[in-house]
Amino acid sequence: MAKGPVLIEIEDEPAPQVAEAPPVPDIGPAAAPRGDAMQMAARVATAKPSRLGRLFWGLAGALLTAVLSAAAWNFVTAWIDRAPLLGWAFTGLLAAFVLTLLVIALRELAALRRLTRLDGLRHAAAQALEQNDLAAARTVTDRLDALYRARPETEWGRARLSELRGDQMDAAGLLALAEDTLIAPLDQAAEREVEAAARQVATVTALVPLALADVAAALTANLRMIRRIAEVYGGRGGLLGSWRLTRAVMAHLVATGAVAVGDDMLEPVLGGSILGKLSRRFGEGLVNGALTARVGVAAMEVCRPLAFQAGHRPKARRLVKQALGGLFQTQRSTNGQE
Repeated sequence: MAKGPVLIEIEDEPAPQVAEAPPVPDIGPAAAPRGDAMQMAARVATAKPSRLGRLFWGLAGALLTAVLSAAAWNFVTAWIDRAPLLGWAFTGLLAAFVLTLLVIALRELAALRRLTRLDGLRHAAAQALEQNDLAAARTVTDRLDALYRARPETEWGRARLSELRGDQMDAAGLLALAEDTLIAPLDQAAEREVEAAARQVATVTALVPLALADVAAALTANLRMIRRIAEVYGGRGGLLGSWRLTRAVMAHLVATGAVAVGDDMLEPVLGGSILGKLSRRFGEGLVNGALTARVGVAAMEVCRPLAFQAGHRPKARRLVKQALGGLFQTQRSTNGQE
């Protein structure tokens, strides 16, 4: 065998360029949880149907109502001709059903009116503050007293307001007194509803691995929370009122970019920036619970008859700590035992 250098012939092709090489894939930790369930629930709540969609559903509803009405009328008249006793019995049932529908419609209208009443109070209070109108502020406090007169838990606050309102010389002082005596106890009840909803959403998201189950749970819990917050402040919204209120709250959050959360939001609970080190499901649960707390604070702002004064607005981070702190401690102690 001949010894010496080996010559390898290379065809005349351009040498590969380093700049044209594909990028090295980033093999790092998985992305931190973003609260996908709450993101999806917000999109569902704020989705607006197109004009064609509204026209379709309107025509479908009118057609279905006409068909059902004609079928019910023919059914009743046929039975009256065939067996008058049964026919009139069916007529009574149909009349009771229609009457029940009318009562439900009236309740929905009353619920919308109560929500409109809260909006009117909030705007009247804002105008009284802006113009420093003491007479307008007194009118607002009178309306607040009438709003909560039938509620025993506000009896002490109404008595305290009636005792001290004569000492207030300006609109800001009178409305601040009304907020401290009447609205502050209601704020505490609303915060408890927010904490319960945040805890429920976090638990369901962390423990239920079914697809879309966390979205349904988050949307249902937030709808219930918003409705109960409205009831705390005197709204008692019906089905349509609660849905309209939910759309308003979610639209506000989406418009302000508040439907997003980072490590800083959960730092009071986690004690540090370790969100990415948690299990995926548990991390999603914490994030969804934190976003639910933000929804609750926004719902309090929308339903409250008086706007929050400086320093009185509840902090979402504090509500998250109170709602999810025990949940995280339980999870951490469980992991430590393992």
